[in-house]
Amino acid sequence: MISTDLYKIIIAFRGMSVYAILCLVPILVCSCSVKYAFNGASIDYTQTKTIAIADFLNNAEYVYPPLAQNFTEKLRDTYTRQTRLQLLKSEGDLNLEGEITSFVFTPMAIAADSYASETKLTIIMRVRFSNKANPEDDYEKQYSAFQTFDSDRTIEEVQEELTSIMITEICDNIFNDTVAKW
Repeated sequence: MISTDLYKIIIAFRGMSVYAILCLVPILVCSCSVKYAFNGASIDYTQTKTIAIADFLNNAEYVYPPLAQNFTEKLRDTYTRQTRLQLLKSEGDLNLEGEITSFVFTPMAIAADSYASETKLTIIMRVRFSNKANPEDDYEKQYSAFQTFDSDRTIEEVQEELTSIMITEICDNIFNDTVAKW
């Protein structure tokens, strides 16, 4: 059997805990804010509303004709799908420009007959990024990606598929460096 004094203490404590919870919950809810962005972008849309992505030029020695257009379109598509930024032709709050500097096939593994059994395709891009709201984020950087393929396949058979994979990889890296800050 519980004594009356202990019973009064339990009742008083129960009442205080209800009041404490009722007071603390609004404070915690109002003081904490969590921002979820499932695309990884960390953009302050009050300061940054637009992005301009210039057409990338193909200055590589070996030119794969659709590469520059495919890359530019994929980069624009990456930003329009994963952010709320408005795409402009020039003078955005964020600006991306650059060129393809290298598109190279390199023999890799040498087989017993002294011919290459594997070939590596490498793409290198030079990218310039500027952020009007935060000029300290501005940079110029090279991005590269490569894929290997069996040498029994021709360049014409593989270059569309492999460039598509490499373009996606480079676009993701640029996106992460510019707005995701990973």
